[in-house]
Amino acid sequence: MKKNIAIIMGGFSSEFEISLKSGQVVFDTLDREAYNVYRIHILKHKWVFVNETNEEFPIDKNDFSVKVNETKILFDCVFNAIHGSPGEDGFMQGYLELLKIPHTSCNMYQAALTFNKRDCLSVLKPYGIKTAASYFVNLGDAIDETAIVEKVGLPCFVKANKAGSSYGISKVYKKEDLQQALEVAFAEDDEVIIESYLDGTEVSVGVISYKGEVTVLPITEIVSDNDFFDYKAKYLGQSQEITPARISPELSEKVTSTAKRIYEILKLKGFSRSEFIFKDGEPHLLEVNTVPGLTAASILPQQAKEAGISMKDLFGNAIESALKG
Repeated sequence: MKKNIAIIMGGFSSEFEISLKSGQVVFDTLDREAYNVYRIHILKHKWVFVNETNEEFPIDKNDFSVKVNETKILFDCVFNAIHGSPGEDGFMQGYLELLKIPHTSCNMYQAALTFNKRDCLSVLKPYGIKTAASYFVNLGDAIDETAIVEKVGLPCFVKANKAGSSYGISKVYKKEDLQQALEVAFAEDDEVIIESYLDGTEVSVGVISYKGEVTVLPITEIVSDNDFFDYKAKYLGQSQEITPARISPELSEKVTSTAKRIYEILKLKGFSRSEFIFKDGEPHLLEVNTVPGLTAASILPQQAKEAGISMKDLFGNAIESALKG
């Protein structure tokens, strides 16, 4: 009997439109011979099942079910394609775990931890994972611009602590521009992380659970046409994403083992994509994404393709892994 699969997409953050695209790709790709597939839009003002003719049916949040023409539909598994809150920060994971519904992403604690850049880096540092020098600011804190520059130097990056897709991020060259960059970041989150600029090759490393094994995918080198890998570089084609990366076997081995180690230290499941910059021949971690982009142009599917894994297999494996528990 075919399993009912809910693909959740949308979310409450600036990333909701990107998530809708990722979710639609999953919907279009999943094997209809194996699954009954349902698009579920999780938005601030509504949770709805959207059918093939774009009719909307409200989700019953008591048991995450939907009634269509008097027939109640329950789901055997949820494919999580929500970037940002509430799909990448632990809220949906906790909700689904309470309802005992399997899902394709990592568990609640791991999602909350990895979504918080500051806390994730703090947990990993004692394990010897190298990172940029950083300075933390909460909304309402007194801003000591001199202390910030002394800690991280210039140029530096000012980032919203809990946001993705390069929303709320600025590269700052002068101390007097810090305040404006902080305002941009605080528009996305009430916590900000300020990091030193690392001048080196940037790479992205996908790690997935594939057929019961932790699998590191081919590495992608990121060459932005812009000042850094910003929103336009990520989504509007203003970058080159080169897979496999043009790095030496030695650097490849270092970053592959580091990405796998991070996945295992954090006890992740499902998909992850970690971003690194090489400094002095060593990979320095920028962040870990647990619900990465899933369109054909996104980095993780590009890496899977290079590894000989089709998108149908990539998505189907995620569901089968979740169903096995």
